Formats: sequence, structure tokens, C-alpha cells
Amino acid sequence: MNDGNRYWGGGRYSGAGFGAGALYSLGIFGAWVYFWQQADGFWEYVGAIFQGLVWPAFMVYELFATLGS
Repeated sequence: MNDGNRYWGGGRYSGAGFGAGALYSLGIFGAWVYFWQQADGFWEYVGAIFQGLVWPAFMVYELFATLGS
């Protein structure tokens, strides 16, 4: 019996979701670096942290705005 599989639901877990989480995390860190470099004051740094977390929403909004016009 393989004891390593019991922690992942008896071997039914494939682990495919880890790739998407890692890619999203890299995107967040990259966005933080970009927005942090663009910031110039205290509140802009606070905004950079927020924008780094929600950048996909801004991207999808702009994509739909572009496709709609």
C-alpha cells in the first residue's frame, strides 16, 4: 500500500490544479513589481499592492471594452 496517496484522497487527486496556481502567483508577483516601480507616493504603493492582486479583473474588463467597440 502506498501511504503517500492517502493524503490526496487515495490516489484520485491528479495535482493538475497546481500549475494554474503557480502561474497566477507568478503573474501577481510580476504585477507587483511593475506597479511598485510605477508608484511614486505612499498611497500609490498601497494601490500597487491592490492592483497586483486584482490585475486579471482589469485585464478582462479592458479586453471586453476593446472587443465591444
